[in-house]
Amino acid sequence: MPSQANAALPPGYQLEEYRIERQISLGGFSIVYLATDKNGEPVAIKEYLPNSLALRAEGNVMPAIAEENLAIFRYGMKCFFEEGRALAKIAHPNVVRVLNFFRANETVYMVMQYESGQTLQEYIQRNKGEIGERFIRLVFTRLLNGLREVHAHKLLHLDIKPANICLRMDEQPVLIDFGAARQTLSTDGPLLKPMHTPGFAAPEQYQNARRELLGPWTDIYSIGASMYACMAATAPQAASQRLEHDQLVPAVKRWLGQYSRQLLEIIDWCMQLNYLARPQSVFALQKAIADKRRSVPKQQGTLFDNLYKRVQSLIK
Repeated sequence: MPSQANAALPPGYQLEEYRIERQISLGGFSIVYLATDKNGEPVAIKEYLPNSLALRAEGNVMPAIAEENLAIFRYGMKCFFEEGRALAKIAHPNVVRVLNFFRANETVYMVMQYESGQTLQEYIQRNKGEIGERFIRLVFTRLLNGLREVHAHKLLHLDIKPANICLRMDEQPVLIDFGAARQTLSTDGPLLKPMHTPGFAAPEQYQNARRELLGPWTDIYSIGASMYACMAATAPQAASQRLEHDQLVPAVKRWLGQYSRQLLEIIDWCMQLNYLARPQSVFALQKAIADKRRSVPKQQGTLFDNLYKRVQSLIK
């Protein structure tokens, strides 16, 4: 079944106690809306609607789901619902707050606190080549506080990238748009292709990877790639391409003299293709970022990297 564009709910539509104001974003897995609650306060509502399984035509509210897609659609809906329930237990200033989740229109909705700032991606585009080390250390130190809380709840984000990091007016970062449910979905059949963001997804997230390889180190790769993007003003080379032909210039070579060597080494440490060569916990990474004098573990070198790439090519 080819991918298709799903029609969003119209402005003014009453969804339980919320009024839809407008669509914020439309992706292959969900639609996000700006809405207002019964007190007129703004909220963001994420609607589970994978476009490879369900089609909602213009003017309709209920999606059309083919019989052969129904089982996996419902399984995905269950995962999405459970994700919302798990996220609702997290109350941290650097993680988007889940306020409510409910079933309606034969699907599931997650209601989140609306963050009105700009994304880190927008900030990067406005400040190309002018993002300093102090900003990077401050933003990612705070962001890692939130990610550490997420991991403490046995959750992974799995879609960290500048577009999913919101900066409030005081530049306090907030992790938004978790990808855990869709990552679960991607293992259950050929209909749902992995929805990775090239350049930010770790090697183990790609199609033929085993789920037991995913862990905190997977999100840490994305953190390193996001820091790299702050300096490059563009996404780094995709990990899948790096496994075939690694053309990524290490941060310590590309920006030596513009940023401290220690920060550049941290980025390269996070972006190791072998997950065992990366920081294994957010705490380990936090310690390195917080202490500019702390040495970063020496990388394994070209021979080890080439061996890892060969192993990965054999198991594809």
